[in-house]
Amino acid sequence: MFDLGLSSAGTSVSLASSSDPKFPPENIIDGNSDTFWLSTGMYPQEFIVSFASSMNVNNVKLTCHNVRRLALEKSIQNSPVEFEAVREASMEGTDGELQTHEFNLSDISAQHLKFRIESGYNHFISVHELHIDGNASRM
Repeated sequence: MFDLGLSSAGTSVSLASSSDPKFPPENIIDGNSDTFWLSTGMYPQEFIVSFASSMNVNNVKLTCHNVRRLALEKSIQNSPVEFEAVREASMEGTDGELQTHEFNLSDISAQHLKFRIESGYNHFISVHELHIDGNASRM
């Protein structure tokens, strides 16, 4: 298994609900925790990461700030459409510290993962890192 959550692994951010030129969504997958995607307010916020081909995903770890409710969805389609719910989570507030949430999955197949931030502890949230453990699917 390797980290699929990096641009160097061929992963891309195919959609983000908001974007600030100083804090673009591509910062989520650059492997640097000092860079981040900053939302521009309002909820829900979402972003979609797309893999070059179908992958088996075992674990997803998200490092973020000010996220209260988070949902993870997957799509096995070639285009990022027809998403199915995978998991939802509530996150504790951390008084200015980064938050980390881990989704332990049972080897799901996906070509796209959608992260939907349903609510936050502030008007703005940030996503700093995304680690996705998995490998190529043998479909």
